[in-house]
Amino acid sequence: MTPMQARPTAPARRRWFGLAAGVALLSACAGVPAPPERPEPPAAWRDAPGAGIAVQRDWWRGYNDPVLAELVERALRDNTDLRVAAARVAEARALLAAQGAAQWPSLDLAVSATRSRSLAASGRAVVSEVTQPQFQAAFEVDLWGRLDALTDAARANLLASETGADAVRLGIAAAVAQAYLGLRAGDARLAVAQRTLASREGALKVAQRRFDTGYSSRLELAQAQAEYRATAQVVPQLQLAIRRQEDALSVLLGRAPQAVPRGLALGDIAAPALPDAGMPSQLLRRRPDIAQAEAQVAAADAGLAAARAQLLPTLRLTGSLGQLESSLLHNDPIRLWSVGGSVLAPLFNRGRLRAQVDASAARRDQAVLGYQKTVLTAFAEVEDALAAIARLREQGEQAEQQRQALAEALRIAHNRYNEGYASYLEELDAQRNLFNAELTVLQLRGEALAAEVNLYKALGGGWGAAAGP
Repeated sequence: MTPMQARPTAPARRRWFGLAAGVALLSACAGVPAPPERPEPPAAWRDAPGAGIAVQRDWWRGYNDPVLAELVERALRDNTDLRVAAARVAEARALLAAQGAAQWPSLDLAVSATRSRSLAASGRAVVSEVTQPQFQAAFEVDLWGRLDALTDAARANLLASETGADAVRLGIAAAVAQAYLGLRAGDARLAVAQRTLASREGALKVAQRRFDTGYSSRLELAQAQAEYRATAQVVPQLQLAIRRQEDALSVLLGRAPQAVPRGLALGDIAAPALPDAGMPSQLLRRRPDIAQAEAQVAAADAGLAAARAQLLPTLRLTGSLGQLESSLLHNDPIRLWSVGGSVLAPLFNRGRLRAQVDASAARRDQAVLGYQKTVLTAFAEVEDALAAIARLREQGEQAEQQRQALAEALRIAHNRYNEGYASYLEELDAQRNLFNAELTVLQLRGEALAAEVNLYKALGGGWGAAAGP
């Protein structure tokens, strides 16, 4: 045995193994990131509605409008954003399968065939045919858990894609419900405007007749004409808003803009029972976007561990088995095989690998901060929805009482005008105020129903109970 072939002594082997174990231990200790800190939840909701029903997965049925339920279910079936989310899930699932396969040995088949004509030592031309089929196997020994970390990252990305699709589903259902309720509120406002316009037209005819017969001045006729034109402007404005609402709703349904079927009138749509908001700390397991943010943090953790493992040596085992067949061997093939291994340790490219580790650490910090922002946003959305429900109810009650008072004022002003105790301007002011009050009541009614939708969306829409974190 030559000096170049001498095996390392036992103390030398122990030193090398000790050094490798120490490097692995340091890498493992440095590769465990701290868990993300959750923002401190509030002790209780400031506008807690008290005990309510459990949040149902199909909460939109609580409005008791079959058309609304059908539109939401159609959107959940045909919406393009949901299809994109489903494609992302399929992509993440395929990437997980590919990364999982990387932990197994690879086996390839290579076949080479050549035909050549050369000059032999005797000076004669020799034609030879060589065929060499060969199986090649390779396997990377995952000493430091790099492949496991990459698989964990792919699995966490799959979970993030799935919960992200659930978040899109919840958002689409809420958007369709809000668009439909806004559409019915617009229809109700348009009906009031058209009814008021017809009343203004009748009043204009009366004013024209009184002016023609000399019972009123041109001032009253001009005032009646101005009030009619002012109301006539509102009708196309509301019609345009309805058309835009229909177009937006059609896009959510995954179809070209077209007329949207109607169900119950705005006044007949039932306000669903308030859901049980529970404790603020329970919200962390009831929303899919929070679960998605958690999965993204887990994926970033695994990516950071894989990046740190690249700083350590890699061990790769290889083997091949084949045979060589040649016309020069007189049909006596030769079997070929090889077994070996290689160790690759980074030496002069550690700057690049260290930069990749720093980039992975920065991505992990971004994921943690994104998770914290998602949690804080969830708390704020629930608080906003609860406050909107409480305040819109109060505002709606006051607006309804104002409408009743203005209706009484219009009746009195009309009688005073007919009896000659007041001018026509007084009645016009009462009509204008009542018209605006009626539009406000209907708008607040639609906003109150939409606030219920926001609360169900903010609470997770039943995802936590149906799908789990």
